[in-house]
Amino acid sequence: MPRCIDGHQCPEWDRTEYGETALHIVVIGGGLMGTATAWFLLEAGHEVTLLDRNPELAAEGSYANGGILHAGHAAPWNSPAVAGQLLRWVGREASPLLLRPGRLPWMTRWGLGFLRHCRARDHEYVKALNTRLALYGRDRMAELRAATGIEYDGDQRGSMKIFRDRAALDAAQSAAEALEPLGIRSRTLDADGVLEQEPALADTRASLAGGIHFPDDESGDACRFVRELGRVLVERGASVRTGESVSRIEGDRSGVRSVVTDRDIIQGDRYVLAAGVDAPALVRPLGLRLPIEPAKGYSVTLPVDDGADVPRVPLIDEAHRVVITRLGDRLRIAGTVEFTGFDRTIRLSRVEVVQRQGLSNLPSLASRLDPDKVEPWACLRAVSIDGAPVLGASPIPNLFLNTAPGHLGWTFAAGAGQVVADQVGGRVTGFDRAGELSPRRFGLI
Repeated sequence: MPRCIDGHQCPEWDRTEYGETALHIVVIGGGLMGTATAWFLLEAGHEVTLLDRNPELAAEGSYANGGILHAGHAAPWNSPAVAGQLLRWVGREASPLLLRPGRLPWMTRWGLGFLRHCRARDHEYVKALNTRLALYGRDRMAELRAATGIEYDGDQRGSMKIFRDRAALDAAQSAAEALEPLGIRSRTLDADGVLEQEPALADTRASLAGGIHFPDDESGDACRFVRELGRVLVERGASVRTGESVSRIEGDRSGVRSVVTDRDIIQGDRYVLAAGVDAPALVRPLGLRLPIEPAKGYSVTLPVDDGADVPRVPLIDEAHRVVITRLGDRLRIAGTVEFTGFDRTIRLSRVEVVQRQGLSNLPSLASRLDPDKVEPWACLRAVSIDGAPVLGASPIPNLFLNTAPGHLGWTFAAGAGQVVADQVGGRVTGFDRAGELSPRRFGLI
C-alpha cells in the first residue's frame, strides 16, 4: 500500500497473486526513463507511485527529442575526435557541440573525466555497451507496444544516415560493419540508392555521396509515448502524481526513509531516481556524488503535409549532426549539444542553426514552410562522465538509479526501464551487461 500522508487514495493489492512480495515503489521523474521503469514495475506486480514536477508527463527532456530509436547510433559523445573539436568549438554558435566559457569553472572535474574517456579504447567499450542496451531496449519496446496497444506516431521504416563526403561515408560504413556481429543490420547506398529510399532528398542529389540505411530502427513521438503510457499506468492502478515537485529525499547511507514534495511526504519500500539532470542535487545530501553534467539540446517542430518533398524515412545528417524525423503531420529537426550548465533558455541563434542545417537537405520543403508555425524547444540532457547511462542499485540500500542516458533516452528507455525494474524487484535481469552500467563503475560503492 502506498504510504501517502495527504490522503491520496491508492489501489489495494493482493500480494499473494505474485511469486514475489509486491513492494511499493516510488519513482521520481516522469520522463521516458521514469515512466518506462514504472510500467515494468507495475507489470511485475509492484505498487507504483510516479512523481513529476510538471503539470504533464514528458514536459522536459522527453518533450521534443529527435524521435529516432537508433541502436546503430549509440556511440557516446566523447569520441577521440571530440577532444580536439571541443576546444575549437568553444563559443562558436554554429558548432554542433558548444562549450560556453562561463561553464568551464563549474565542470572542471567532470570535463577532465569526459576527456579521459575520449580515449579510443574507452570509447569503443562504451559504444559496444550502449549498442547492446539499445538492442535489448528495442525488443522490450516491441513487447511494451504489444502489451499496451498505445500509439505515438510510431514507424518502423528504419533510419538513414546521409553523407556529402566520400571519406566520411567510407568511415561510417566501416563503423557500421563493425556493429554487425552485435546484431545491427545496415546497408550502404550510393546517391541513387539514397533517393530510392527517400525521394524527398531529390533536390540535393548532386551533393550526395551516399548513405547508410538501418532497417531495424524505429521512430515515434516520445512525448506522446510517455503520456499514453502514463494513461495506461493510471488505468491499471498506478498512482501518477504530476505537478508535484520533490524538494528532498530524506534518509542517509543506511537507506531512504521518505520523499518530501511540495505537497506531501511519501514513503515507499524502494525508490527509483529518474530525475535526469536534477538527480545529482537530490542525492548529494545523502552523501552520493553522481558524475553527471547537463547538456542542452535543441529541436524545432514544423507542421507538414503529404507532399513529395516531405521525408518519410528518419534522416541523420552526419555532417551537421542533426536528425530529421516525420511524426505524423509534423517534422522534427533536432541536434546540437551545448554545455551551459542549468541554463534552460531557448536561444534563437541555436534554434536557427538547427533549423537551417536540417532544412538544407530539403530545399523544396523549406521554401514552402510557414516560419510563424515553427515550435522551438530546448532541454537539458543528463550526460555521465563516460557516456553510458547509470542504472541500478546505488550505495544506499533501497535507492535505485535510472539516469544519464545522454542523447539516447528514447533509444534506451524500454531496456533501461526493464533492467532497473528487475533489479528493484530482486529479479535476474535479462540484460547480461547490466552490472557494467552500475554506479559501481564510478567507485561509488
